[in-house]
Amino acid sequence: MFITFEGIEGCGKTTQAKRLVGRLEGHSIPLILTLEPGGTRVGQHIRRILLDSRNRDLSPLAELFLYEADRAQHVSEVVKPALDQGKWVLCDRFFDATMVYQGYARGQDTELIKRFNKKASFGVWPDLTFLIDCPVEVGLGRALRRNSVLTQKGQDRFEREDKEFHEAVREGYLALAREDSKRFVVVDGVLGEDELGEEIFRHIRPMIAKGHS
Repeated sequence: MFITFEGIEGCGKTTQAKRLVGRLEGHSIPLILTLEPGGTRVGQHIRRILLDSRNRDLSPLAELFLYEADRAQHVSEVVKPALDQGKWVLCDRFFDATMVYQGYARGQDTELIKRFNKKASFGVWPDLTFLIDCPVEVGLGRALRRNSVLTQKGQDRFEREDKEFHEAVREGYLALAREDSKRFVVVDGVLGEDELGEEIFRHIRPMIAKGHS
């Protein structure tokens, strides 16, 4: 089972992915939690480049290539081996993020991104994607407070984008969810952490009952 978490900055996806890990471990399900970018040693170097706010001159095409390079390494080194071993894989962002950030928001050719995504993911496709949706003002407010608390100096390149950029990301995600409603589950990111966690687990519980792997 391959489950991905998507959403705008500060939507709560990372928190909910970690919460789901705890619930699944309680059911003795073998799993890994990973993320993009940065799910491998090589990917961690790529992540630093992508998130560093000093890299404002990074071209949209170069940014796209970096995400796809991270993904190719991540899938071949982490995701696919875990799935082949029968583990559940929970991933904080995957190729949908590239489609909305580099496609819808940056204006890169979406057909080109689809081809790159397919190649870089080696045909691996999420079984289920949780889109944690919330207003841009809510998400950005959380993200900026989080970065301030964690003192993530220079690691806020996307938070520094203007509101229109983040609105395009949100609308891009909602468009993908409409196009692939069988894979996407859209949940309300304004809910409290506990309530949102219960809503997410409501969709997971039947898979556990079926012994889905």
